[in-house]
Amino acid sequence: MSTVQITKNKIQPAVVASIEEGSIGEELGFEVGDQLISINGIKPRDLIDYKFLIAEENIQLEILDEKGKKHIIDIEKDYDDELGLAFTEALFDGLKQCNNQCPFCFIDQQPSGKRKSLYLKDDDYRLSFLYGSYLTLTNLSEQDWLRIDQQRLTPLFVSVHATEPSLRSKLLRNPNAIDLLNQLTWFSEKRIQIHAQIVVCPEINDGKALERTINDLYSFAQGDFPVVLSAAVVPVGLTRFRPSHDGLIPVDSDCATKVIDQVEPMQRIFYKSIGSRFAWLSDEWYLIAKKPLPSLNSYEDLPQQENGVGSIRSFLKSMDETTRNLPVQINQKRTCSWVVGKLVENELQKPCKRLNKITNFTLHLYGVPSPYWGQEQIVTGLLTGQDLIQGLQGKDLGNELLLPSVMLRQDEKIFLDDMTLQELSLSLNVSIRIVHDAQDIVNKALGKA
Repeated sequence: MSTVQITKNKIQPAVVASIEEGSIGEELGFEVGDQLISINGIKPRDLIDYKFLIAEENIQLEILDEKGKKHIIDIEKDYDDELGLAFTEALFDGLKQCNNQCPFCFIDQQPSGKRKSLYLKDDDYRLSFLYGSYLTLTNLSEQDWLRIDQQRLTPLFVSVHATEPSLRSKLLRNPNAIDLLNQLTWFSEKRIQIHAQIVVCPEINDGKALERTINDLYSFAQGDFPVVLSAAVVPVGLTRFRPSHDGLIPVDSDCATKVIDQVEPMQRIFYKSIGSRFAWLSDEWYLIAKKPLPSLNSYEDLPQQENGVGSIRSFLKSMDETTRNLPVQINQKRTCSWVVGKLVENELQKPCKRLNKITNFTLHLYGVPSPYWGQEQIVTGLLTGQDLIQGLQGKDLGNELLLPSVMLRQDEKIFLDDMTLQELSLSLNVSIRIVHDAQDIVNKALGKA
């Protein structure tokens, strides 16, 4: 196993957030709020270090309890046995933030005065490895590259945007952005893989530039060890808060159609060569162009589903399956509503019609725009509390409003505009139920727990 080295950064203890039932941690008497200071004398910098360090059969933990008392705990266990501990943060030495000045950065397209976490520019390779967040590779030190190699942090998720050095540097407004192709060569030499992302800005990195970028990435996707596993092509998202004269143009239906017509033939060529379409268009392109979404199997194993590539198609399949065997009627009359982003409203009409065939049941589907962001066609996850109030005021919301969990901050009942779920419920005078997947939506729509 690779040696974990202590960094010069200030490392905070890892604070226990929960303990798995029946785990080693529970047997040892860990409590929420306990602080893990070190493992075998080494302070873990993050969850990655933690997992490396606890993989040993014999470990010694230094713990600080909530009363401020230190404990030394010696553990003998099977190799790779987990302790069953979860922590309040994934990084114990702070977030590595972005040093780019991309004009299309969503963080910079927000109004001021909201909660501080909305303005954190994550460009941390560790979160990329742990959770699939995208990084640009422009802020890595020699020690970071060494650690990626030593601990085999693969795959990573990389925002590419363009492979032509000067164009990428222009897009990221960072001279360090020119090194991407050399970095891909390094990944190839170290046998570390990545998933790539291209945010398309009309008249900047589309057309010939997009073709070159996809082909350059594809050149690293061949052979016995493909370095680039997939490439996602997504449209730039622009809000009304973005700086004036930024030179950016929103994606419209004509642009979306051109990009689809450009990428789909490339997919067919790639598939004949390597058995994979390799480069995928996010669902938004098809919805903006008002074209049918591709079949689910065309996304293969959905390598970039979390990036909106095939996510709507996958959800529609789940909704289709979940609404095939519905009850003929329910005993008590019930009406409820379901709110989604305007962009996906039409795609969800079919399963809603099936639900509305149930006797004594009515479901109102409302696709709303976003005056907050200044976008008519908006994805569900970006809707704010203010958007919902404006879009749903005066509508028949029934007994309950079904609200997709993607609108809320993880583990918290708060929207992107800092409105709370309670404030929304009071303003609309309706009971709200959070829904997650297709089965959850159907169950809660029909009044089940």
